[in-house]
Amino acid sequence: MSEFGVVLFHTTSAALRAEKVLQKAKVTTKLIPVPREFSSDCGIALRFVWAGHQAVLDELTTQRVEIASIHQLS
Repeated sequence: MSEFGVVLFHTTSAALRAEKVLQKAKVTTKLIPVPREFSSDCGIALRFVWAGHQAVLDELTTQRVEIASIHQLS
């Protein structure tokens, strides 16, 4: 398994909002195209270090950012 994970979104605006929320929380992220092994309504995913996946999920939930799913990259 990879050291990275991705968050998938239903909309581009949710992806951009998530990036802003996580940057404010000092979480290193990068917007990337959705990896081929996943399907998403939105073509943008947010990559992050998987070791912090619970913090990412907690922050996005607290800030009410709607996500489609969260996955560890293989």
